[in-house]
Amino acid sequence: MAGAGLRAAARRYLPRRDHGGPRAASSSPSCPGCGPPGPGVHCPGVPRSTPSPAPAGAAEPSAHLWARYQDMRRLVHDLLPPEVCSLLNPAAIYANNEISLQDVEVYGFDYDYTLAQYADTLHPEIFNAARDILIEHYKYPEGIRKYDYNPSFAIRGLHYDIQKSLLMKIDAFHYVQLGTAYRGLQPVPDEEVIDLYGGTQHIPLYQMSGFYGKGPSIKQFMDIFSLPEMALLSCVVDHFLGHGLEFDQAHLYKDVTDAIRDVHVKGLMYQWIEQDMEKYILRGEETFAVLNRLVAHGKQLFLITNSPFSFVDKGMRHMVGPDWRQLFDVVIVQADKPSFFTDRRKPFRKLDEKGSLHWDRITRLEKGKIYRQGNLFDFLRLTEWRGPRVLYFGDHLYSDLADLMLRHGWRTGAIIPELEREIRIINTEQYMHSLTWQQALTGLLERMQTYQDAESRQVLAAWMKERQELRCITKALFNAQFGSIFRTFHNPTYFSRRLVRFSDLYMASLSCLLNYRVDFTFYPRRTPLQHEAPLWMDQLCTGCMKTPFLGDMAHIR
Repeated sequence: MAGAGLRAAARRYLPRRDHGGPRAASSSPSCPGCGPPGPGVHCPGVPRSTPSPAPAGAAEPSAHLWARYQDMRRLVHDLLPPEVCSLLNPAAIYANNEISLQDVEVYGFDYDYTLAQYADTLHPEIFNAARDILIEHYKYPEGIRKYDYNPSFAIRGLHYDIQKSLLMKIDAFHYVQLGTAYRGLQPVPDEEVIDLYGGTQHIPLYQMSGFYGKGPSIKQFMDIFSLPEMALLSCVVDHFLGHGLEFDQAHLYKDVTDAIRDVHVKGLMYQWIEQDMEKYILRGEETFAVLNRLVAHGKQLFLITNSPFSFVDKGMRHMVGPDWRQLFDVVIVQADKPSFFTDRRKPFRKLDEKGSLHWDRITRLEKGKIYRQGNLFDFLRLTEWRGPRVLYFGDHLYSDLADLMLRHGWRTGAIIPELEREIRIINTEQYMHSLTWQQALTGLLERMQTYQDAESRQVLAAWMKERQELRCITKALFNAQFGSIFRTFHNPTYFSRRLVRFSDLYMASLSCLLNYRVDFTFYPRRTPLQHEAPLWMDQLCTGCMKTPFLGDMAHIR
């Protein structure tokens, strides 16, 4: 029902085929800073109607503003025929940097959420097991057992302020997006968030400057396994606050983190997946096709994963077959990333077929053999695989990609499963119309703010209210609480900025490689800087003149 309400609200606000004036203004308040709805509830700031037109006999500047408004509505409608939607391909590979696959001789892979894609049904299992560990081993209140996993609550890339018990979304400029701060399961008012940070939305660099997303008191949740962790953390805080129980924020955060870790360390997750691989492992046939295609074209392959050999072996046998190791020139398990990339002290150890360790010194890495731990410096010395001829794929921007990109010059590919869903939303007519009208309205506000008489200020205020309500709509299309993982209202998120910094390519899954030749060259689009914005976009945002038909510009993105 919430989705239907949003669609109906969007239709009320989007350009219509009739060119009559805007409807009467709504008396319902807009959400402050897109005041966040609770889980499963659509945004209370969704517009009920468009701003009212100027009354007959209004002052000339006000009438002029409404005339421009109507011209812009007609222009946006004319420029957005139905075929303009669905321009983006969810199975495409997107480039942050120019890279030719013809120059890549060696392909490396992480395992979890890279070679092996897991079904979302795994997350409630992790949540429930960690919740029970908190109750049974950490002696947390029995009342938290009433909480179930909510898959639509959190998104990847959020930050958590441990001392304030605050889960929030931060943009690339270190500003909290208002309306996306939660304590437990409840939204925190914008005024309180600003007060908590000394009268600003800005989080100082020193608090979140850790290379792997770990500042002194603020942690970033960057991997997909962190979704059940964020949900559990929020539920436990919600229980303590709801029952008036005193707690130490740092202890609670550590206990939840340790409980989630125990699910992995004790092998519970591995057991669930091994017992029903058909249920949990996705795209296995496509992984098989990608690896075989690369080997058939003479590429060398290697695997570096933190998972244990027995688990990887069973998964790869399921996806690729019993001879999967023959596809890889080097296989390294329990690598202990990210320290694998920085710590020179840990030597490689060979494992036999039963997983037992050998004591002999490793002087070369042999095809078909299994190695444990080690470090990247010995890996480079033994393989001589260096620089841009190596392309490594992983899902964790910090643990998998950052060091390889910044310190060793490898090419990197990020696996972002959420990309597929977000692109499908972007391709909807509702999103396309809502965003385009929002951009056009922003252009009107920017240019028409020179009108400062009393009636014109009322018109501008009505436009600002409408713009904020449109922003609420587009945010809620992705996630009611936090919106898109890639953007705040208009800025890139902190996650998105790191994605651009640490990856040459990004895609929803490895299977996207099957859509391209092995000698394909990826070219990033030249997206304009603010001072380079194309003339036609400026014209569209101000309505100064008729712009080229958008269908003729569909190739521009």
